[in-house]
Amino acid sequence: MPVLTTYPGVYIEEIPSGVHTITGVATSITAFLGRALRGPTNDPTTINSFADFERQFGGLDVDYPMSYAVRDFYLNGGSQALVVRLEKNAARASRNDVKLEAATPGTWGNSLVFVVDGNGITDDVADRFGIAKADLFNLTIYQDPGSGVVEKFLNLAVTTDAGSRRLDRVLATESNLVRVQLKNDGTPDLPGGRPTDSAADEDPSDPAANPSKFKFFGGGADSDALTTDDDLLGDEGNKTGMFALAKADLFNLLCIPPDTRDGDTSAGVYQQAMIYCASRRAMLIVDSPAAWGANKDTAAVTARAHLADLGLTGVEARNAALYFPRVVESDPKLDGQLDTFVPCGIIAGVMARTDTQRGVWKAPAGQDASINGTAGLQANLNDAENGMLNPLAINCLRTFPAGGRVVWGSRTLRGADQLADEYKYVPVRRTALFLEESLYRGTQWVVFEPNDEPLWAQIRLNIGAFMQTLFRQGAFQGKTPKEAYLVKCDSETTTQADIDRGVVNILVGFAPLKPAEFVIIQIQQLAGQIES
Repeated sequence: MPVLTTYPGVYIEEIPSGVHTITGVATSITAFLGRALRGPTNDPTTINSFADFERQFGGLDVDYPMSYAVRDFYLNGGSQALVVRLEKNAARASRNDVKLEAATPGTWGNSLVFVVDGNGITDDVADRFGIAKADLFNLTIYQDPGSGVVEKFLNLAVTTDAGSRRLDRVLATESNLVRVQLKNDGTPDLPGGRPTDSAADEDPSDPAANPSKFKFFGGGADSDALTTDDDLLGDEGNKTGMFALAKADLFNLLCIPPDTRDGDTSAGVYQQAMIYCASRRAMLIVDSPAAWGANKDTAAVTARAHLADLGLTGVEARNAALYFPRVVESDPKLDGQLDTFVPCGIIAGVMARTDTQRGVWKAPAGQDASINGTAGLQANLNDAENGMLNPLAINCLRTFPAGGRVVWGSRTLRGADQLADEYKYVPVRRTALFLEESLYRGTQWVVFEPNDEPLWAQIRLNIGAFMQTLFRQGAFQGKTPKEAYLVKCDSETTTQADIDRGVVNILVGFAPLKPAEFVIIQIQQLAGQIES
């Protein structure tokens, strides 16, 4: 605002610079859908390591292939993931006498035991909380006595005047193991009075020494198999299944491992997931069907013949990439036995690692795209077989004598030679999605600003600075900024008719880096002894 001058002297006025820094969004947040041992259901939960997955979802389990995909993601360089645990007819374990239940469904809750005591509760404690001493108690919860997983909550009460120390409120905010049961109307079903203290022989310091003395939870049940497409896709209106990702702010990659170890994710699920990924500016990683690599001698021919069965076509196929064959890994849950697993978690991890080391514009393939944690591939392809599949946009996993097992393809499902699509390559498509999401979020300040040249100049300044930063990082083709990108926002892009409708048009172009997919070396003998 202009300074009001009232006295002779020097006045200081701060003038806005018009700078609104645009920050690039994350590029490799990976969403996983599937069943797990435990954890919240139909709720995208952020994890930053496999240790997080073990704590919140129970870790590896032979019946839940998603757990192995998450492990592979972190073994191959993954960083942040969103896990959506799905369930069908699962039930929570409970103890009706104290109105407690496991925090999440599953048989894991049947191993919970609890101890109630009044140790350390004094008149001073009661006065501090404003609760009668006779109403206060301590609660200790053990998961599978002897496992070391213990939660202890002090100075609890179930009376209406308990405030922040009321049992249901404390457990809801602090416990990973238990909750107070809910009534049909959704309100907490608190016990009618203070729970009685546990018997003297229930030694809370070592419940594993005499588990028969403790009251275990019961009634927990694991999920049934997800047999239909709807079990995975869920309901968009209720934000369940795949559509639970609507609760997440951002994800870049989507993995949907099959529900059974030797099964397949159906084509119908992939088709709907591909459309959803297009709407969220994300990439779908498609696992090849198990039958494609069942016969190692004819794997390439089978894959070529049955690609059309997936039905992953149309413009949305730019947001999907297919990888073949599956991988062979040692299973620590089966004493190291070798088994076949889908590669989606591996591919997502390789993409995350490549983004960190080189940038989203670098193809997640080649000698640097090594595959970790595997013992082999379901089928070993040679150059000729690879040459049958690559023109059809089937990205191959290969084994080379020196380089080991690597990702050896980087095409989207619109990358078939015959389609000649402009988003033929995975890095080009992912770079475009990165720019779209970053600019979408970074230009929100423009809304409701006066639509004239001063605004257009600010837009050019801020988007231009963002694109220049990427150019200096090597994200675009070209030796100069003029060759690499353009940002245009002026009276040519935004006419008076646009202004009257409240529209400002911004044109952003970029020259994408395309991978050197085919390297041709020309060799010629020099006839040096012949004079011309």
